[in-house]
Amino acid sequence: MMPFELPKLNYQYQALEPVIDAQTMEIHHSKHHQAYVDNLNKAIEGTELEGLTIEEICKKGTDKPAVRNNGGGHYNHSLFWEILTPGGSSQPVGNVKQALENYGGFEKFKQEFSDAAKTRFGSGWAWLCKMPDGSVEVCSTPNQDNPLMPVSECQGTPVLGIDVWEHAYYLKYQNKRPDYVASFFDVINWDKVEELYNKA
Repeated sequence: MMPFELPKLNYQYQALEPVIDAQTMEIHHSKHHQAYVDNLNKAIEGTELEGLTIEEICKKGTDKPAVRNNGGGHYNHSLFWEILTPGGSSQPVGNVKQALENYGGFEKFKQEFSDAAKTRFGSGWAWLCKMPDGSVEVCSTPNQDNPLMPVSECQGTPVLGIDVWEHAYYLKYQNKRPDYVASFFDVINWDKVEELYNKA
């Protein structure tokens, strides 16, 4: 099996401006995410986890800190880059739109997702997850944990996530995480979220 590789972006680093600046994107993708990939490959080399998918590693490798942190970092960021693709629908569509309506509506989701992102202490992520029955839930996880991991308080398949580590926003927003979270909704590609929801 080939080792994990840094995924290529389908857009240029400046494509998400003014919400996310090109310098942040370049450092975040080519430095931070690359480090997670490199460290993950080292952590699983020669172990029973070698050759598994990243999803399987997130589910099985959380007893090893290097695998948990770097495997989570690789999975989380790979999803993050996908749902930020420029273009596509700026509003929920299809099955995920219906799931959000069943949840209580888009505005309720937006408020709860924003609150989860803004109140996550320290570093971490906020998520929209598809549950086994097709419903959706909002939650947050610390550090590079995600809802695929058995250690997570919320169990589901992530279809949307926001990175609230400072490296994701500090160059532009400094300590104003709420401003970053509010702007994030302007660069979500809901067509991709719908695709992930239908695959989950």
